[in-house]
Amino acid sequence: MILKEEWIMIRNDYVNGLSISEIARKYNINWRTAKKYAVSDKMPKYERKNRKETKLEPYKDYIRKMLDEANLTAKKVLEKIERMGYEGKYGIVKIFVHSIKEEKFNQAVMRFETMPGKQSQVDWGTAGTYIDENGKKKYIYFFTMILGYSRMRYVEFVTSMKEETFLKCHINAFHYFGGYTEEILYDNMKQIVLKRFVGKPHKLNPVFADFAGFYGFKPILARPYRPQTKGKIERTVGYVKQDFLPGEPMNIIILNNNIKNWLEKVNSKIHTTTNEIPYERLKRENLNTINNRKDYEYEVEEKRKVSKDCFVSYKGVKYSIYPKYVKKEVAIKRVNGVVNFYYKNNKVAEHRVSKDKKTVIKKEHFRALYEQNGINIDEIDLSVYDNLSL
Repeated sequence: MILKEEWIMIRNDYVNGLSISEIARKYNINWRTAKKYAVSDKMPKYERKNRKETKLEPYKDYIRKMLDEANLTAKKVLEKIERMGYEGKYGIVKIFVHSIKEEKFNQAVMRFETMPGKQSQVDWGTAGTYIDENGKKKYIYFFTMILGYSRMRYVEFVTSMKEETFLKCHINAFHYFGGYTEEILYDNMKQIVLKRFVGKPHKLNPVFADFAGFYGFKPILARPYRPQTKGKIERTVGYVKQDFLPGEPMNIIILNNNIKNWLEKVNSKIHTTTNEIPYERLKRENLNTINNRKDYEYEVEEKRKVSKDCFVSYKGVKYSIYPKYVKKEVAIKRVNGVVNFYYKNNKVAEHRVSKDKKTVIKKEHFRALYEQNGINIDEIDLSVYDNLSL
């Protein structure tokens, strides 16, 4: 049986000039099967034959996912599913596990592999709920990142998916891995993209764009309705839910303490796809290093109204802004020593953070206003202000 992922690659090879006989040899299939799938422009559909359902049936998908992540013995699989309620015999489990492993061994399945240091993938998962000190139900989420080449994983539990939390989790992951990849693949997250477009660049969240630019990695958005493009991270999210979370208390401190031991375990085991230990492959990842460089700084967004004299007050300092934003509300985000001002998600001004002055001006903000009154601002003495930023 040909897998859907394999059909995609067969089609790609055929379109790019590979002959039917070459495809047959590459995928270890007969030439009739190779031709059938090479010329077909529709994804194959498979119909299951009616068969008697066994007690193992409800657990088969879970077993497949477990075996995708780790080379478990049939006895270990039995232990895990018995904790979930399985009451069948060991023999049927052993036969099923053997069939999955044999299929993996015999199938010449070609995977889209990532070059060292090229790409990592990120996603969110939901762990569960807890009751806070005010008696309200709150959610616990978890941030996940996986390095595409080595399959090294990072997981962190949080009580918020806000922008500042999202960025902090990235930084913690970079420190855990010792660096970061050239690209990071994401889903359609609001922390990443404000609006998607067809045939032109998407509108990224300005703070995240600044974050990516600071480190120099390229954010990649997974194509909608194409889950195979982010399969590594989706399997990781599922693995955390199925292998780690059962039986864990919904306590953020305990979860983050226990996940460290879990990560140490899974990153030290042979991965069934690469047949290598992630920690060993990490040595060849060739990541962009974070050594001897300052972490990205980010402060929570605040909002202020622009005064009638074209200034915004922020932490005891007045910063100039264009006159057209007078009396309008702007968002303020401070990142890496720069104060950014946004109006309707568009950056309208920025200033270096003032540490000792009470007023910061850019002449360009007032130039048009002065020219309307026939005054050249360059001839005006602005020394009455604490600081002049040109």
